[in-house]
Amino acid sequence: MRMRRTDLALEARELWQEGAGGLTALPGVEARDALREGIPVTTVKILDGRGEEALGKPRGTYVTLTLEGLAGREEGVFQRSVRAVAGELSGLLEEVPEKGLVLVAGLGNRAITPDAIGPKVHENVLVTRHLVRKMPEHFGSLRPVASLAAEVMGTTGVESGELVRAVCEKIRPDCVVAVDALASRSLERLCRTVQIADTGITPGSGVGNHRMGLTRDTLGVPVVAVGVPTVVDGATLAADLLGTDSLPDLGEGKDLLVTPKDIDSQVNDLAKVIGFGLSMALQPGISLEELELLLS
Repeated sequence: MRMRRTDLALEARELWQEGAGGLTALPGVEARDALREGIPVTTVKILDGRGEEALGKPRGTYVTLTLEGLAGREEGVFQRSVRAVAGELSGLLEEVPEKGLVLVAGLGNRAITPDAIGPKVHENVLVTRHLVRKMPEHFGSLRPVASLAAEVMGTTGVESGELVRAVCEKIRPDCVVAVDALASRSLERLCRTVQIADTGITPGSGVGNHRMGLTRDTLGVPVVAVGVPTVVDGATLAADLLGTDSLPDLGEGKDLLVTPKDIDSQVNDLAKVIGFGLSMALQPGISLEELELLLS
């Protein structure tokens, strides 16, 4: 039987609980809920092989922020969302040296809106590596940051993982932050949640097009993954709407992916939140107001 499709550890845990008759204690997994800047944050830690088997994900820490009010552009929600993303990212970047070089890799296809979150985040990241190298007397207080939009093989002929690995071999960053689109099991979480994990990422996983993974093993440095669910698998959505345990046979629609009708504006908003939040986490001495000036 096919399983409901999700890239979110939070939802994988929910699916396990539903299958376990409402049990909450899952061996090998710890979870806690908190608030940051008034934004709900759920942290799921997969501790060992039991947790990996139960949730179908590698061991590590998965942080999910629910950005309530962002789609409605409520007053102050953008600033709170940026600070919340920055705070959670900072927690997963603690092992990276304070002035260590960080490479941001925006994964995805900018020509397909639900898959464009990575390239659009790339456009909203403050890059400083060239400034720190060329004019250290003026910019030496900044962390060197490089960024690239690693497009898909269909437009470049090169695996995005191969491209990122080649850049890593050349500039030797201390950490890679990879940003990509994900898939959710529910419409309610589309473009409303951000998952941050210290486990790395597999490019294209959100649209079912798995490629070479970007992990510590493949790149030789820590990899922090940032993902936004922008699509729901059609069969998974149908099963939830029908309240059935098994996925219905959609025939020719078996590969259908569902996305919001205003996906373009939502992706733009989330890309700015993530790009600004990442920049604040990497450059804690720069305020949000200063970032607005530097990136506008």
